[in-house]
Amino acid sequence: MSAPANPHRGDLILFMAATFTASWAAWAVAIALGGPAANPAALVPHLLGAFGPMVGALVLRIRRARRGAPVPEHAVRFRPAHLVGAPLLLVLASATVLGAVLLAHVAGGPGVSAEGALAAVQGSGGLAVFLVNMVVAGPLAEEPGWRGTAYPRMRASMGRFRIGLVLGVIWAVWHLPLFFLDGTVQHQLGLLSPSGVLFAVSSIPMTMLVCCAYERAGVLAAIAVHFATNTTMVLLGVHAPVAQAMIMGFQVIVVAVLLATQRRGSGPTAEPAARPQPAVG
Repeated sequence: MSAPANPHRGDLILFMAATFTASWAAWAVAIALGGPAANPAALVPHLLGAFGPMVGALVLRIRRARRGAPVPEHAVRFRPAHLVGAPLLLVLASATVLGAVLLAHVAGGPGVSAEGALAAVQGSGGLAVFLVNMVVAGPLAEEPGWRGTAYPRMRASMGRFRIGLVLGVIWAVWHLPLFFLDGTVQHQLGLLSPSGVLFAVSSIPMTMLVCCAYERAGVLAAIAVHFATNTTMVLLGVHAPVAQAMIMGFQVIVVAVLLATQRRGSGPTAEPAARPQPAVG
């Protein structure tokens, strides 16, 4: 039996086109300027590129408003309970990374260094600047797009596992220019190095984890899990392939547990589709 046609196919194509155009154009400028590590002027287009998914989300928001269309059926509306669920998922995501790194150390990988975490914070200009950068440059700039906009529309015709594969691959490809931008984590890893390849592959379990968070507590939880994972990895200085592989394994286990414990009726279709939604939609 063939898969059902996606009524949001046009929206998804427009979202992806707007997202990739906005991000890759900005990053192309940053690369032409030599990258943030060589030229401070490249920092602005580098940061602006992270907001490509937000641009895509706004484009679809405007389009939906002009058409008077309802919020997608699978969009997760904000509920007060999300203010509790999101922090719990944040802690879970951070613990997943920490546990994986500790296990990787037992298996012969590098250990946890407080000096490395302190250097990462100081190198960003202090704790406040570090935290703001970790919230804005990735989670806040991306999640209203990838999870708040693309995911509900993909969910109309795809299962969770398939979305994890498809959106994970798209997310990995979207990051590709950063491997050529001096001053980024991806550039330090190297595109064809074991760590670079694992970074790309890790987009799939990471996508599944953040999508599970979105289904449980909306965009707020997606931002929280994305932030917790990125921040913990930066503070722990995760670069070794063994640690990256362990993190992916832990994420797969957590995703399986979250899916197995999700209550019936608690998913994104628990409320009518036409109910107003404060998120991007």
